[in-house]
Amino acid sequence: MTTYSTGAHTTFHNRYHVVWITKYRYKVLTPAMRLRIRDVIRQICAQLGVTPIKGALSDNHVHMFVEIPPKVSVSDYMRRIKGCTSRKIQQEFPELRKRYWGRRFWARGYFCTTSGNVTNEIILNYIENHQGD
Repeated sequence: MTTYSTGAHTTFHNRYHVVWITKYRYKVLTPAMRLRIRDVIRQICAQLGVTPIKGALSDNHVHMFVEIPPKVSVSDYMRRIKGCTSRKIQQEFPELRKRYWGRRFWARGYFCTTSGNVTNEIILNYIENHQGD
């Protein structure tokens, strides 16, 4: 059964699977870096009201399953996540300067898909057969 979240004026179930990779897909994420990235992501989620459902960090990419409230766009969420984690990791782990001499730590872009039990066909069928009051 689907559980819905609520805001001041909304009820929602906006869940996303997002994935992003290190620049050049270098395998540079050590266990210490992964723990720090996880902590920073949790802080940002708390600030934005995003609910992290599940996450996994590999040596060169991050998978997250999150519920994002309607007031936060996925692109704003990802901009904050990638920007803050990149800045913190490069400040706290100076050994990365040998590999990444520029500012970017994460590759451009990310993968994102929605999650839900309702298919496009169900929505179209509902709209076509909806009886207005």
